[in-house]
Amino acid sequence: MSTVVVAIDGPSGSGKSTTARAIAQRARWQYLDTGALYRAITWLAIDSNITDPDLLVSQAQERGIAFNADPIEPRITLGERDLTADIRSLRVTDQVSIYAAMPEVREYLLTLQHQIIDAAPHGIVVEGRDIGTVVAPDAALKIFLYADLHERALRRERELAGEIDEAPEASVVADSLTSRDEIDSNRKISPLRMAEDALEIDSTLLDLGEVVDVIWEWAKSRNLLGLPKVAIIGRPNVGKSTLVNRIIGRREAIVEDVPGVTRDRVKYEAEWNGRTFLLIDTGGWEVKPEGISQKITAGSEAAIAESDLVLFVVDAQVGALDEDESLLTILRRSGKKVILVGNKVDSPAEENLAHGLWNLGLGEPHFVSALHGRGSGDLLDLVVKELPEVGTEPADDGYRRVALIGRPNVGKSSLLNTLAGQARVLVDDAAGTTRDPVDELIDFGGNTWRFIDTAGIRRKAKFDSGTDYYVSLRTEAALDRAEVAVVVLDASVPLTEQDLRIVTMAEESGRALVLVMNKWDIVDTQRQEQFNKELERNLERYPWAQRVNVSALTGWHRDRLAPALRTALNSWEKRVPTAKLNSFLGALIAATPPPVRGGKQPKIRFATQAGTCPPKFVVFSSEWVEPSYRRFIERRLREEFGFDGSPVEVAIKVREREERKERRKPTY
Repeated sequence: MSTVVVAIDGPSGSGKSTTARAIAQRARWQYLDTGALYRAITWLAIDSNITDPDLLVSQAQERGIAFNADPIEPRITLGERDLTADIRSLRVTDQVSIYAAMPEVREYLLTLQHQIIDAAPHGIVVEGRDIGTVVAPDAALKIFLYADLHERALRRERELAGEIDEAPEASVVADSLTSRDEIDSNRKISPLRMAEDALEIDSTLLDLGEVVDVIWEWAKSRNLLGLPKVAIIGRPNVGKSTLVNRIIGRREAIVEDVPGVTRDRVKYEAEWNGRTFLLIDTGGWEVKPEGISQKITAGSEAAIAESDLVLFVVDAQVGALDEDESLLTILRRSGKKVILVGNKVDSPAEENLAHGLWNLGLGEPHFVSALHGRGSGDLLDLVVKELPEVGTEPADDGYRRVALIGRPNVGKSSLLNTLAGQARVLVDDAAGTTRDPVDELIDFGGNTWRFIDTAGIRRKAKFDSGTDYYVSLRTEAALDRAEVAVVVLDASVPLTEQDLRIVTMAEESGRALVLVMNKWDIVDTQRQEQFNKELERNLERYPWAQRVNVSALTGWHRDRLAPALRTALNSWEKRVPTAKLNSFLGALIAATPPPVRGGKQPKIRFATQAGTCPPKFVVFSSEWVEPSYRRFIERRLREEFGFDGSPVEVAIKVREREERKERRKPTY
């Protein structure tokens, strides 16, 4: 997942450091003071009497400059020596601009800064000079923070008073700041310049809290702050998915009166009293799992590890079992906040009988009926109260949405795990392992993508109710909210009628289309040739679909998927200028007129692109036009303008001569 970067620039003494640390602490992100790195190398130059930049960089690399990015206690070290206090001396402050101007020093420290930024797991606030222009030009939020010279001098005086024994007077500090500003301003590329897309804050008359609140609101407006995560944990069939549906207010999680319906850990966005958070539905946890239950149990434990709050659900009608006690041990070991939920309590009488749950040692149990809603509002009030202000899960982020669809057991989940570089979803040899659509943010190919792993679509004749029925509905809903459909085909077996139905469903949904031939690396040349012929024969309607041969298991050729996705999405969003479109259409009609029907020659007047995603074209004609000619126009549109990987819709709108004459009649 890409690291969220907030860049804060500005002159010395404007409050960058304290502001950046406050933001980082509030967001539970990391913090980088780039100025501290320059001060450390300046201290090294002064202490070792080094003036040669190459020798200075060599010494810094040999001894090693390290920055602890914890915003609560950031520290900088050179080898084993802690320089956190030493670098704040006036002597270092006066000379830091000299060494910061050396290209060799800047190149070395820029590499070090990028390493620290890339290592941040969720987000980082980076402050210093030329952050938004050089260090992090692609930062999600750029701030330019400044104050007048007098206020900056007072702040720096107070800062130095807390760090060194004899702090200089404000006038001396002001002279030092002025001198440094002049040096920086006279450099060829001044580090005091503001990024074009930066937001300005004059902090002269603002206190720290006011500045932080302004930046915080900007971060919220851009959906940069992570959502807290609430994991719902418990034994099989205690009502976890029913509780999920009750909390999110719709029937999303699959519910059936048998244990083991939920398998993957599935995330849903929920909202209560203005607070948005992520709900993680998990499979049932078991003490001694076997077969696929081992992976389900591991997924439940992974959900505990990544959550900010855990709802431990127990069937209050059954009471706490040995399995609940064993799970409780894992919850205590995790150190997470836990709320005990007694489910299936439909009346005060049943609540009185369920107070034995106090014996679990988690404090007061909170009784609900997930099926009927009893007590759910009180539970949500408590959940919101216990949630941290910010979590680690990005909010709806605008990443491109990719749905993985196909028959059961063709390798969709394996492909997602391979792209992610780790096991994000459950994989098993049994067909139909995945049942709920699973969203995951994955970085690959230079972009972050939101992948939606869906359940395998079975033949409709196989079901009319139950789990398979709801699986199908949720897969179709996942396709509806995606932008591009990746249809995974198993190259090791013949193309089936169900494969063709799924490709047709993807095209009819209007999504961009990529066909992934999985297991290509394990089939011989003869089978590859045979499979290509099957594609040409059965998918002749889709020569425009992007095609990629991969191995989901080993990752072979996975790097080819990202370019195919980008090509398909670019085509899906392409718009052709009206003038260029009609110029093309005029030349096309002149060379190949539409066929005569019933003795009448259709006159095509003009065309317009009515929309994108997918591209939609409307051609206006005087007469009805043969479907074959409409397909001819579509084919030539593709040849002329591309649209690889995207469906194209061409509609003919007939304008009768009488209707046109009627519109021309004057009205009195």
